[in-house]
Amino acid sequence: MTTETSPSRTMASSLAASLRSDIIRGTLAPGSKLPIKELCDRYDVSAIPMREALSRLATSGFVVAEDQRGFRVADVSAEELADITEARIHVECEALRRSIRLGGLDWEERLAGAHHRLSRLPMLAEGSPGVSEEWDRAHLAFHAALIGGCGSKWLITMAELLRDQTARYRHLSVRGEQRPPKGGKSGKGGHGSAPARDVPAEHQQIVDAALARDEQRAGSLLAAHFRATTQLVLAKAR
Repeated sequence: MTTETSPSRTMASSLAASLRSDIIRGTLAPGSKLPIKELCDRYDVSAIPMREALSRLATSGFVVAEDQRGFRVADVSAEELADITEARIHVECEALRRSIRLGGLDWEERLAGAHHRLSRLPMLAEGSPGVSEEWDRAHLAFHAALIGGCGSKWLITMAELLRDQTARYRHLSVRGEQRPPKGGKSGKGGHGSAPARDVPAEHQQIVDAALARDEQRAGSLLAAHFRATTQLVLAKAR
């Protein structure tokens, strides 16, 4: 049986994607109210698709629906980031191990190509405090390629959601506009306590292990990569 997609549902899908992107990139700040009328004016849409878009985002954790009080952007916290990180490690490391086990030459080619593109792009946007949109797209494509041979649409779907949640924290830390995540402890070094990293080298090591079909090493490197990002975000928030 087929069902027709109404214009309002199509609009809601597009709108949800735009709102989600603005939340991830920090344009809509954590904890901020989301008044329907103001959002309709901002995105030039009517109230019906806007409410549907916000309801969809509430189911994925980007927006909070409050009884009789409308919607607000979900807040951030150190505890939530740690939880997201560990969940992402469980999901993506398992998906990576399956990709190494099951992925063929096509998977290897996609992974090598995604890594090559990412390695040629600067992370930070010139003249802006934020992450380069081109690098961000390439980074997402790289991590998607890593697990693209796992053969499980549900692992991929869960990985995408957790990846977007992690990206939200990363963007906020780079922008430097967030308040410190709740529950974070002050360190002696402040911003200087962030661990030194060579992210391109981390990506290269993960790719090398994956293409060498070394499940254990690839999974360990990917988990360390995720935890290092979390430590850096928390260090910048202190």
